[in-house]
Amino acid sequence: MNQVAILIDGGYFIKRLPTLRPAIDMRDPTAVCTSIKRLVASHLERINKIERQPHPRSLLYRSFYYDARPCTDTGHLPVSKKGIDYAKSDVARFQLALHDMLRKTANMAVRFGEVRRDPASLWELKPSVLDVLRKGRREFADLSDEDFRPTFRQKAVDMRIGLDIASLTLKRQVGTIVLIAGDSDFVPAAKLARREGVKFHLDPLWRSVEPGLFEHIDGLYSGLPRPRKQGEAA
Repeated sequence: MNQVAILIDGGYFIKRLPTLRPAIDMRDPTAVCTSIKRLVASHLERINKIERQPHPRSLLYRSFYYDARPCTDTGHLPVSKKGIDYAKSDVARFQLALHDMLRKTANMAVRFGEVRRDPASLWELKPSVLDVLRKGRREFADLSDEDFRPTFRQKAVDMRIGLDIASLTLKRQVGTIVLIAGDSDFVPAAKLARREGVKFHLDPLWRSVEPGLFEHIDGLYSGLPRPRKQGEAA
């Protein structure tokens, strides 16, 4: 039987989900976890139309969710200089709750990278605020803490995805890999998988991909419904 592994870049998924499901409450980890399960089920159902197993779930080897643990450092806000405990932030609470739910999900493995901050640049202006400043509609003296965001950067997530693709391939654990991601960092691992006879499918969640990527994948599919364009009827 052709077993399937589904690999999800969590940071990318969280960014795309509000576009794909505008009605979802992104503060609710249960709703987000349900969307992840639906994404997995959709890909299994699609592949099962070809494999024709008794139940789509029988195809699943394991799902993998890649993310960075939330920052638990303390610091100071950029303008008011008030103290802040990131471990108690809404973002940290959401991530911890979501990760806990995913750990308890059958056939789901959660892989963690690291989150770091650049000591030389702890805060950055939000893009919308920067745009208003450039157009002269606001002054720097009017900025507040809410106009900035912390410069968290994920580390080692892409590396863990690549290592798992290589391991799944070389150990002959699966015949198909579905990757939910939006960049081209996976290409070297995808080449290895395909050379070893593994089918490699990419789900960019309805974002366009570079034409050159098509030579490195066996199919392009999106597991959640296409987002409607503005003014498009249901």
